[in-house]
Amino acid sequence: MTTQKVAFLGLGVMGAPMTINLAKAGYAVTAWNRTADRPHISEVEAAGAIIAPSIEAAIADADVIFLCLGDAPDVEAVVLGDGGVAEFAKSEAMIVDTSTIGVSAAKKIATELQKHNLRFLDAPISGGDIGAQKGTLTIMVGGSEADFEACMPLFSVLGKSIHWCGPSGSGQGVKLCNQVLVSLNMVGICEAMLLAEKLDIDPQLVVDVCGSGAAGSWALTNLGMKVAEADFQPGFMIKHMLKDLRLVLEAYHQAAQVLYQVPDETFGEGMPGVELADQLFKDVRDLEDGDRQGTQAMIRAYREFLQKAIDLPPL
Repeated sequence: MTTQKVAFLGLGVMGAPMTINLAKAGYAVTAWNRTADRPHISEVEAAGAIIAPSIEAAIADADVIFLCLGDAPDVEAVVLGDGGVAEFAKSEAMIVDTSTIGVSAAKKIATELQKHNLRFLDAPISGGDIGAQKGTLTIMVGGSEADFEACMPLFSVLGKSIHWCGPSGSGQGVKLCNQVLVSLNMVGICEAMLLAEKLDIDPQLVVDVCGSGAAGSWALTNLGMKVAEADFQPGFMIKHMLKDLRLVLEAYHQAAQVLYQVPDETFGEGMPGVELADQLFKDVRDLEDGDRQGTQAMIRAYREFLQKAIDLPPL
């Protein structure tokens, strides 16, 4: 077992398997979750991690502190709030945030932690629960290159495609670009599966044939048949995607304002593709259980539209 001590804060769908992988790799891991009775916690404990009752207990003497939380306010509360990481972490500890919180929040946290003599990497992840379980995540890292290199042994346990993207906030920037591609890819998958259905084409054929060519993608391979079979169990929930798309649009407008020095409203919507995906996810969010279903549940928005169209009176 390595002598490096690791803390992991946030044991949800992604955080729990990441913690398990670190413990199985021989790291001494102490973990904490805001909600103590989450179903994944017993699995984390069984893998060898110690479950702590508080942030203070979890990060005591930790060399590296990972976070996997929901949104920027959650991360800021856990890191910078009363009783948080900044208050109890030992000097020179490395804080690695794998949440998606946006560029400005990552830069703010990095600046504040520097005042406490703490290091920070924004390291958002992609690959869904499958990638977290298998240790095959894509990890996009912003911060000091030296700190990135120091964390590579840990990152290598969690992912297979690991990239230093630049200074603080750069990992978040690349992740937001990733979410643009992921969200619009789902639009294409849903519409391809609808067309296949109308043409009486086996959806598995679409996944196998189209997935081997220029239209191939991780989403088509892993989620295509889930769209076709209405399997909406979440690997990545719609509510989280909507949060990410909010951050995408905020980042776009903020950057455009700074670049061109004109009022934000000058740019209008600016990203029509993202706006479309955002609206489709919102349509599903408003259906029963929609916000907690996987992003492949976008197909429900199309089904709902078609159903309403069928029920319309003739023109």
